[in-house]
Amino acid sequence: MSERPILAETRTPDGLRVVLFEDTWLLHILNPHNGHAELEPHLKAVLDTLESPDHREPERWPDRERFFKREAGPTSWLMVVVDSAKEPARVVTAFGYRHGRSPDGWTP
Repeated sequence: MSERPILAETRTPDGLRVVLFEDTWLLHILNPHNGHAELEPHLKAVLDTLESPDHREPERWPDRERFFKREAGPTSWLMVVVDSAKEPARVVTAFGYRHGRSPDGWTP
């Protein structure tokens, strides 16, 4: 059991419980120097991406998965990375997918 405060939690379509730790949101995702501060007003969009993604794909790291949602957050795609190696699964990062294209493997 973690002592880290949980800012939010949700479930994926598979029923996996995913938490977003407060320090991950504030110190990593919203970090103004090397994070994605533009996501500050988009916490609900991050959770919506996990609950009802438009696309999912494995991450290059074991036990990690990328969740994508169209027209969510500050860009045309929002990407949220989840690590399920420990319980509960947790958000590792989130950011607007700015590559000017859809994620690889996505089909409408």
